[in-house]
Amino acid sequence: QVQLVESGGGLVQAGVSLRLSCAASGRTFSNYAMGWFRQAPGKEREFVASINWTGNLKYYADSVKGRFTISREYAKNTVYLQMNSLKPEDTAVYHCAAARTTAQAMNLMTTDYWGQGTQVTVSS
Repeated sequence: QVQLVESGGGLVQAGVSLRLSCAASGRTFSNYAMGWFRQAPGKEREFVASINWTGNLKYYADSVKGRFTISREYAKNTVYLQMNSLKPEDTAVYHCAAARTTAQAMNLMTTDYWGQGTQVTVSS
């Protein structure tokens, strides 16, 4: 059974940093793009960042570009999201995702697996 388990969320003040982790298990995620999406209360789930299998291609939503960094550690089958300079508008449930497609093509429709999510709350 495929599992994506997120951790690292919390309640923080604006301007600080958090690092989210996503541990994948149940299969080998070779040739899978990995990514992060988020969903704020009353809003649709939106793309945040994605990374390809080799880790050399990364894509970001404009709203997080320059502040967030996605990376993956193959030995641990884990993907990370380093979030710096957090803003109140970053408040959301962050979901890890895996897709059997390219990182560039990763979106809500192309994602094959989802994690349950971890809450990030940023206070002003």
